Amino acid sequence: MHPVENEALPQAGHADIRIVAATPEAARAVAEVIRRCFAGTEQRSYPVPEGGTRLHLTVDTESAAGPVLSWLTTSRPLTRTGAHVDEV
Repeated sequence: MHPVENEALPQAGHADIRIVAATPEAARAVAEVIRRCFAGTEQRSYPVPEGGTRLHLTVDTESAAGPVLSWLTTSRPLTRTGAHVDEV
């Protein structure tokens, strides 16, 4: 996995999402829920060395559905920000 600091940022108004799941079906199910809230690009999937699937997609956060858009505009960042322990 590449360190986060070496990854290019998505363009303004977009977010890159990576889903790691034990099966391709589980990853696709999560991606489907996300696509119901945001316009997005075609998903790309890759095998995980330990088994499972890593799915990548980019969503347009400026084209969010009504309830999601209102949540995004009123939400505040959590006080604990940064990577999880297992994230690079």
